Amino acid sequence: MPTTDFELRGEHITLDAVLKACGLASSGGAAKVLISDGSAFVNGEVETRRGRKLRAGDEVRVGEARIRITAAPNAGP
Repeated sequence: MPTTDFELRGEHITLDAVLKACGLASSGGAAKVLISDGSAFVNGEVETRRGRKLRAGDEVRVGEARIRITAAPNAGP
């Protein structure tokens, strides 16, 4: 599966929120189960904290799905 880019709107997003936003979890409860089961990887390492803050440059993997966290372009003057 190809990598999906997720553009941050702020400084960070939590792991459970990005899983929901990208459609890898249908709800917060489903995201919690994926994370607590050890199915979510952040930057190649198992992550079991659903509140893990993700910033630009981080990569999330669940199964074959990959999400790359990117910074929003600056909205200059």
